[in-house]
Amino acid sequence: MKWITRKRVKVDRVACPWLIKKFIDPQAEFLFVAREKVLEVAEQEGAIPFDVSGVELGHHDGKCSFEALVARYRIDDPAIHLLAKIVHGADVEYDLFGRPEAPGLEAIAEGFRHLGLKDDHEILEKEFIVYDALYAYCRQKVQ
Repeated sequence: MKWITRKRVKVDRVACPWLIKKFIDPQAEFLFVAREKVLEVAEQEGAIPFDVSGVELGHHDGKCSFEALVARYRIDDPAIHLLAKIVHGADVEYDLFGRPEAPGLEAIAEGFRHLGLKDDHEILEKEFIVYDALYAYCRQKVQ
């Protein structure tokens, strides 16, 4: 399946593709376009939009898109629920959970934007290991 969001990925737009690939759609293909083109290209490509205003898998009720995916696809892994709180804190201005890991994740995400990588796909390729490690950390924390 194709999934689409805004270009210039940061926290939520890296965390969501990681979650999609690991727990929802291992064959996922991601498209990154200008904010104003997301819905148009989604329709043309038959892609599922995420982390953009006005879509199901976006920010709602103070929660981030990662949290929307966890709820929509009923992911009941306790480590993913902890990871969702960390992603929330790194992505949303009004942090509901106060996880101490969140500012570090935000700094790492910002740093990836400044590495001079060629595009959003390369950022995902490089940054997924951060989410693999963070997920392993969360699994230890919830045991």
